[in-house]
Amino acid sequence: MTATARAVRRPPEARLPLGDRLTAAVLERVLGGIDGGSLAVTLPDGSTRRFGTGPEAEIVLRTPGLLRRLATRPKLALGESYAAGEWSSPDLVGLLELLFRNADTAAARHPGLRRLADARPRLGGRTGLRAARRNIAYHYDLGNDLFELFLDPTMTYSCAVFEREDEPLVWAQRRKLRRVCDRLELGPDDHLLEIGCGWGGLALVAAGEYGARVTGVTISAAQAELARQRVDAAGLSDRVEIVERDFRELEGSFTRIASVEMVEALGEPLLREFFEVCDRVLEPGGRVLVQSILIPDRRFDGYRRSPDWIERYVFPGCLVPSLGALVDAAARGSRLAVDGIEEIGPHYAETLRRWREAFLARVEDVRRLGYDERFVRTWEFYLASCEAGFRTRMLRDAQIVWSR
Repeated sequence: MTATARAVRRPPEARLPLGDRLTAAVLERVLGGIDGGSLAVTLPDGSTRRFGTGPEAEIVLRTPGLLRRLATRPKLALGESYAAGEWSSPDLVGLLELLFRNADTAAARHPGLRRLADARPRLGGRTGLRAARRNIAYHYDLGNDLFELFLDPTMTYSCAVFEREDEPLVWAQRRKLRRVCDRLELGPDDHLLEIGCGWGGLALVAAGEYGARVTGVTISAAQAELARQRVDAAGLSDRVEIVERDFRELEGSFTRIASVEMVEALGEPLLREFFEVCDRVLEPGGRVLVQSILIPDRRFDGYRRSPDWIERYVFPGCLVPSLGALVDAAARGSRLAVDGIEEIGPHYAETLRRWREAFLARVEDVRRLGYDERFVRTWEFYLASCEAGFRTRMLRDAQIVWSR
């Protein structure tokens, strides 16, 4: 047989460059058991491999970089590689949903990869005041102009509550803010402490619509500046005070406390202290509402052992608690008793979809603010991966009410 004939009869894989052959072999091993859909992988040479059956998701590998990263940094690889421009997908959320749904079975098939992922321990983390301010500034002091590009007019950076998917985001956010006030049974005689007040959205509703006095605290200088401007513009300076202060420095007495998606930024070591402070400043008969993103309890021990991509590149120092960890911290650190829990996580996928679409629609404005392509891809992946997490219920969100 001639050399030409042997080349023609050689399997397609054998005609690929060595790097692409190794990539194809690794993909076959990792993705061979994919379930609940199919994945089309386009290799750097343009050839395509398909895995699984059913609705198709697609990933286009521009370089072998993703595979190299998976071999050394499994928990960080997907996001790091996307930010570096090493791969793309026409439906990023759909792709991540498929991968998330198969995460448990993939870990069971490849225990060595799971052990490697967990081998990078989550450090104890600095919990001092300076470290807390630095971590918050890393994300929230990026610039009010950036957040105004994709948030709704209430400037609410947390899960909305929709009555229908086609309603404006601003309506859904106002409904959520009012729900917080209603569950706190807030009224004109109350003094509300908001721990992590953001840009003042809840404070404006609590004072403007419910007549309460409000003290909002934040350690983000950029947030405090804009929140004060919004309070002044609303004519509520006599009822709302915005204070730059760490929650551990709080003094005074309050009838109501709210904290909306702030405890995730504390890290595990400070959860108990958070509730100790709430217990110390809350008047007898008072109520506390905490809205928090949650990791399902069965995943929490594995998640907490080593840092993930979100902590490394988006929210340094964060740790999303489980419901059990949050309730346990309150029980150990306070005299508070749980009054009610409402799951609102399904609404978060739609909230994140709106933010991501608005961010991408204004991406040229993002670049004009001075942010580079790596930042854009990092934030696109952050918003898409969180949306996929809520769609697959790997992430939850709940409003928990405690009373004294």
